[in-house]
Amino acid sequence: MVLNPFFTQGTTSEQNLVQDLINEQLRTYGVDIFYLPRKYMTENTVIREVVQSKFDLALPLEAYIDNYDQYSGAGNILSKFGIQSQDEVRLIISRERFENYITPLIEDQSNIKLSTRPKGGDLIWFPLDDRIYEIKDVEYAKPYYQLQNLYVYELYCELFRLEDEVISTGIDEIDNNLIGEDYDGQTDDGINTIQGPTQTLTLVGAGVTATATSALFDGGVRYFDVTNRGGGYSVIPTVGVTSAPAGGTTAVGIATMIGGINVCNLNANAKLQSVQAVNVANSGAGYTVAPTVKFSVPSGQGGSGAAATTVIGDGVVGLITVTSGGGGYTVSPTISFTDEVFESGITTASATAIAIVSAAGTISAIHVTNAGLGYSVAPTVVVGNPESSGSGTFAFNEIVTGSSSGTTARVRTWDATENVLEVGTVTGEFTVGENIVGSTSGATYPLRKSDNQPADDGFADNINIETEADAIIDFSEQNPFGIP
Repeated sequence: MVLNPFFTQGTTSEQNLVQDLINEQLRTYGVDIFYLPRKYMTENTVIREVVQSKFDLALPLEAYIDNYDQYSGAGNILSKFGIQSQDEVRLIISRERFENYITPLIEDQSNIKLSTRPKGGDLIWFPLDDRIYEIKDVEYAKPYYQLQNLYVYELYCELFRLEDEVISTGIDEIDNNLIGEDYDGQTDDGINTIQGPTQTLTLVGAGVTATATSALFDGGVRYFDVTNRGGGYSVIPTVGVTSAPAGGTTAVGIATMIGGINVCNLNANAKLQSVQAVNVANSGAGYTVAPTVKFSVPSGQGGSGAAATTVIGDGVVGLITVTSGGGGYTVSPTISFTDEVFESGITTASATAIAIVSAAGTISAIHVTNAGLGYSVAPTVVVGNPESSGSGTFAFNEIVTGSSSGTTARVRTWDATENVLEVGTVTGEFTVGENIVGSTSGATYPLRKSDNQPADDGFADNINIETEADAIIDFSEQNPFGIP
């Protein structure tokens, strides 16, 4: 031995005494915390990058807050990623308490690495201020080898920012920090919750056939004939129809748009559209002369050139009222008319119509494409049956799989009213029309549409910025750096 053998540099009894005194101080002057060990669920097989982590254990422990004044760190800062809180805190925990209490509870757990001491990436929950911190670094030799032993760990922690981690400890006070109770990203108390990168899936609900009724008018608009599609429209233009004569009803038309066509370079930008058609929402009544049509948009929205004419008639299907929206529709169903009774001795024509399907998979409206001619009795409207339907209730944190694409994800929130499923940790790309199946709940719903835009976290102004940019940038300019 290099050290003098005739002197003791620390006996076991002395070391135990120091450790007991430290433990007593921590229990007297410390605070209650919960230690959440990180479980590494999936890793990149090449560079060992952690793809998905899970926290499902929360173990109580005492700790001493080493910050003497307030939180350290940079505090709240405005960065290119928005407003970020970078509060930091230093915690001191007993080495003995961790090894004798925490380690035995987690050493047999699967997917936990290094159970003998705290490690970076694990989480700390503060019940006192209801915040979750992530351990960034662990100092294991402070104080430095007193009596030839180490007694505490000093944890350097930073406010936790959720990404793709799964938080499901079973303790509501912890889980509610990170789980939005509504699909719009807000809890019932109105506090915004950041849920990390998510994808919103609009699913198809239970299959129920919609119903509707029709009404007849004389002197109504049979159909709109688009004579010029126009172009450069960033919003759907309003269809203005000449007012009906006294005692009549003014017709109402709704424009449908089409993109991807270039009309005199007006639609060079992918966001700009032209008029595809004008549907009859209400044929009006009392017209003796075909009314004129005009397209208009709010100031600054652009778009021009669209034009249409009208054709009027008597005994037209002037209005279709949806009496029940049904449910479970993925595509627009067939609209047909039965029990058609026409006036004799005059020119007649059967009506045609299309259904408008809402995001929830219901029929929100039925627009007439041709109001027919010469009806003496209002025909019966028949709506086609939905092609498929969904059932069941998705459970939080369960894995859902796309039946045809094989894409998997974890459930964050499920809104059964609007059939909106918010998922995270998506591996692959879901296909519209495929069934989304829950691994534990057994819930199965066809996918109507998907949106991979992250949920609003309450700070981002993406929509406002985009709106302002559209008003500043002239998308109709084809050669901004040259001479026209």
